[in-house]
Parts: sequence; C-alpha cells; structure tokens
Amino acid sequence: MDKRLWNKSAKVLLSVGVAASLWAPSSQMTVQAAAPASDLFISEYIEGSNLNKAIEIYNGTGASIELSPYSLALYANGNTSAQSEMALSGNVASGDTVVLYHGGADSVIQGKGNLQDTSVINFNGDDALILEKDGVPIDSIGQVGARIENMKDVTLVRNPDIQVGDSVVDDAFDPSTDWIAYPVDTFEHLGSHTMDGFGETPAPAPAPSAYYETANGLQGTALKAELHEIIDDHFQLSYSQVWDALNITDEDPNNLNNVLLLYSGQSRSKSLNGGNVGDWNREHTWAKSHGSFGTAMGAGTDIHHLRPTDVQVNGLRGNLDFDYGGTAVSGCDGCLRTTTSWEPPDDVKGDVARMLFYMVVRYESGDAVDLELNDQVNNGSTPYHGKISVLLEWHAQDPVSAWEQQRNEKIEDIQGNRNPFIDHPEWAKSIW
Repeated sequence: MDKRLWNKSAKVLLSVGVAASLWAPSSQMTVQAAAPASDLFISEYIEGSNLNKAIEIYNGTGASIELSPYSLALYANGNTSAQSEMALSGNVASGDTVVLYHGGADSVIQGKGNLQDTSVINFNGDDALILEKDGVPIDSIGQVGARIENMKDVTLVRNPDIQVGDSVVDDAFDPSTDWIAYPVDTFEHLGSHTMDGFGETPAPAPAPSAYYETANGLQGTALKAELHEIIDDHFQLSYSQVWDALNITDEDPNNLNNVLLLYSGQSRSKSLNGGNVGDWNREHTWAKSHGSFGTAMGAGTDIHHLRPTDVQVNGLRGNLDFDYGGTAVSGCDGCLRTTTSWEPPDDVKGDVARMLFYMVVRYESGDAVDLELNDQVNNGSTPYHGKISVLLEWHAQDPVSAWEQQRNEKIEDIQGNRNPFIDHPEWAKSIW
C-alpha cells in the first residue's frame, strides 16, 4: 500500500531538538491582532433542518478565556424574558472557538461541537439569543421582544470586520448588516472563524479522501482490518525523540515556550521535562504494562497516545484502566481515581477514548503486540484495556476538538500516519 512518507523537515527537527515553535501548519500561522476584540462574541449561527442547530462563539481577544462567567440565554417567540439559559464551561484559547450544539444535530455538527445543550440550543428562526458575561449582555442575535423570520433555515457567519458584539438586545436585527448568509444545513464553516486584523489557525482540513479511500463502505471487522492496513508501518521514533515530538504536538498556542498537559490542562515550560516534582513526563495513555511493550519503538513510542503529563498526576494514574468514579486527585481538577480505575476530566474524556481506539487498530496480530479493548478494569499486564462501554460513552460526550485535529496533522507530519477516529468519529460505533 502506498504510504505517505514521513516529513523530512520534521525528522530533522526531532533529531537536533530544535524548538517546537518552528513548526507551522500547512495553513496560515496565528498572527497577533493589532487591535484584538474586547470580549467574546457570537461568530456563527446554524438553524437548519430537524435538530441541526448550533452557536459558535469566538475568542479574538489575544488571551485564553475561562468560560464560567459566560452564559447563553434564549428569548423565544418575542418574549422579553429568557425562556432558558445555559452556563458555559471550560476554556477557549485565543483565536479559537467554542461550539454549542444540540445533541440531536447532524454528526458533522457534533464532530465540531464542544458543549451540548437541548434547551437553549433548541431555538427557531424567530427567536433571539443573548451572550452574557456575569449576567450582562455582550452580544446578541435576533431581537428581544420581537418575533421575526429572518433567521430561519439559514447558516449565518459573522463578517470578518466585526470585532465587538451587539449588546443592545432589543434593537432591530438585519442579518445582512453584520453577517454572511449560507443555505440551510451549511456546516463547513463551523469550528473556526477569521476576524480582520487577527489571523487564526483555521480548523485543519479533513484528511484527504484518498487516505481512507480503501476503507470507504466497510463496516465492523472489515473496516478495522482495512484501517490497520492504512495506518500501520508508520515511522517509529526512539523514546528520546518523543520529548522533542511532544514539544511540537502539544505546544501551548498561547505560550510557545510551553506544552499543555493531559488531564490537568496546565501549561508548563518545555524545559521542565523530567522526573522531578513540578516536571512533566511522557504519559502512555494506553498503559505500557498492558501488553508489556514498555518504551520499545512502536507502541511504546507512538505519539498518537503519548502525551505530556504532570509527573505526580502520571504516577497516580499509573496503569489504571478507565472508568467512572473514585476520589479526587490532587493537582488535577476533575480527575477521579479508584484502586483499579481512572476517570479524566470531562474535556479530555473523548481524547482518551480516541487515543485508545487508535492503538487497538494500529497494533494487531503480526505486530510486536496485539492490543484489544474489553469491558473490565484491573487488566494488569494483559494486552487489554478497559472499559470499552465507558470509552464509547466518552467518545460521544466529548466530540473531536480543533486541538485534536491540529495534533493529528502534526503527528502525520512526524510519524506519517493519522488517527482515523479523529477524522471519522462515526467509525468507532461501526467497529465496536
């Protein structure tokens, strides 16, 4: 099978340990704004067929923003009081978006979504939506107190020259003033936004269709087998090269001297890699004792599942299987631990699931280790990881993010292969 050759420039970067900040995606680099936005604003509105509904919120401020002070309120049917309201959570990096979506929306929307909701994100084309910060309106779409029909069966994308939201919620709303209209069920713009004077790294384009061409139309075990043929024989790093690779794949876009840590989400200096308290080290998401592959080239050095992690948090996770419940973990907000299982924070649950899905497909009979998922914990040194039922739930609850897509692109440049479950989330359900 014709494989994509490993990118030679990335190979040189790893061999000499050049700073990860030299990596650039094939699309445009992030450019700081001369005059960034003063706050978040609504950048896209989708009111499509059935339950194809989504709202995209953009951060063009030049700094990462914690979302807990923000909420989105629905004013339905011309009412002057909110019918429902959803609190936002998590963080949104500068130049990035957060997508709020209905749980019954098309899989394309769900694949680009961040926060799921079925009360506020259940609007119709004559309703108004208000983005608030600490209860104060900072942007709006539609008109509170009026029932108009100019937002029905349409996708609206904010004009790139807009840098501030419309905080006057009861003024007349004319989409042609600040928005670009697209036909019903247009989803291709969702998940990235461009604001004049503040270039951003767009969401990576989907993998070339030719990459998965031989998998088209397959299901179940046949699909799993063909995906293995597509992604195997990747360039295998040495364990020492993994340090430099992670500096590239997990670089903090808001501080190019740092990496973002799995589980804790902390940003930490690239130079603090090691084994001491306060350092970060190389976490094997598929525990290396589950199959006893250790740090051998191949499964032990595959950066699709290797992530920077706080040394102490990594030690507490150990080789535990994944499941719900347990006691809180110091230094990792949202992590829970039992004697046999580990539960990561909500915003990386899907990431964990998709990394394990990749490992099962990549390492099959005929490789140095044959990895499989099962529905139990305490798997020990057997080449199994659990629990598959929980991982599938996490995969659905925490859809693919722009961060995962960008990481997938970088890994393809380094290793020469991709994670199919980032490119095609629907394949997990087909196989398992």
